[in-house]
Amino acid sequence: MQLSSIHHVAIICSDYARSRHFYTQVLGLRVLAEVYRQARRSHKLDLALPDGGQLELFSFPDPPPRPSYPEACGLRHLAFAVDDIDACVSELQGHGIAVEAVRVDEYTGRRYTFFADPDDLPIEFYERG
Repeated sequence: MQLSSIHHVAIICSDYARSRHFYTQVLGLRVLAEVYRQARRSHKLDLALPDGGQLELFSFPDPPPRPSYPEACGLRHLAFAVDDIDACVSELQGHGIAVEAVRVDEYTGRRYTFFADPDDLPIEFYERG
């Protein structure tokens, strides 16, 4: 078996409009497609990631909350590579988003930080070098 790349990551949100704004206006992801499926009472938003992959944003009626603290088994966080972590942190803070202090990965020497999406999904910015 030879995998070539991640095609998409899917996220279920609690407030579609709020999450749509966050991923398109704050993070700047481009909309590829958007549909509302009446039978499921569900939105589906396909967003383009810079590397060619996609982020799928779903809404469903009354989804259960994501267990985060303490961390539960499953997907831990979503990480984006960035060129200038200080500029990205400043932009997030300009949108009123709380960002953890920038840290240095002890193994790679690269800088990184975490923040949360509207449903407290942890997102990491990892500075390329």
